[in-house]
Amino acid sequence: MTLSGALSEVQSEERRVLWETAQALALGAAAVSPNGAALPPLLFFTDPLRTPRPWEIAARLPAGAGVVYRHFGAPDRLETGRRLREASLASGVRLLIGLDADLAERVDADGVHLPERALSAAYALSGRRPDWLLTGAAHSARTIRAARDLHALVLSPVFPAGGASAAKPALGVEAFSDLAAQAACPVYALGGLTAANAPRLIGSGACGLAGVEAIQTAFG
Repeated sequence: MTLSGALSEVQSEERRVLWETAQALALGAAAVSPNGAALPPLLFFTDPLRTPRPWEIAARLPAGAGVVYRHFGAPDRLETGRRLREASLASGVRLLIGLDADLAERVDADGVHLPERALSAAYALSGRRPDWLLTGAAHSARTIRAARDLHALVLSPVFPAGGASAAKPALGVEAFSDLAAQAACPVYALGGLTAANAPRLIGSGACGLAGVEAIQTAFG
């Protein structure tokens, strides 16, 4: 077998494990909360530096997954948002825009993802666009308990992570499970996820998986 063939097999296995684990988590969450049944089991979070061509990943995600486009003020955000919308529609994937509700409307996205500092905007957004899927970031027990008007929270970092979460201590599966049980809505697991450690979250109460590099590696 060639090196490229071996790498392709590894990638295919990682893709299978991540998607099957995400689906198992979603099924478990739906059994507890009917609201969880409408959520994408797998969320791909973009990053301008780590995922420079996110529409290519969006095009390869399984139908029913989701993409969270975080542009952080990038000048090409409208063009990238439109490319993501085209790719996500073709693959049956839902598209959320990070923080930017105006961009979400311009590209006809499926919803908005709010950073922890902006969770108070959820109430107004839910009234403005009741058809949107609204998710929000959480990094503490205080946020988990206080968050309202969201369809789901994304709690991180579960495992030691890179990017913006690199400086934060990892929760671990037990602490994640304890916090997820206190939330008023379903909770995704984010941070340091890989095909090797994701199955450890089965039974944790997570409604699905969220990631950057692991999803890019598996579906890139």
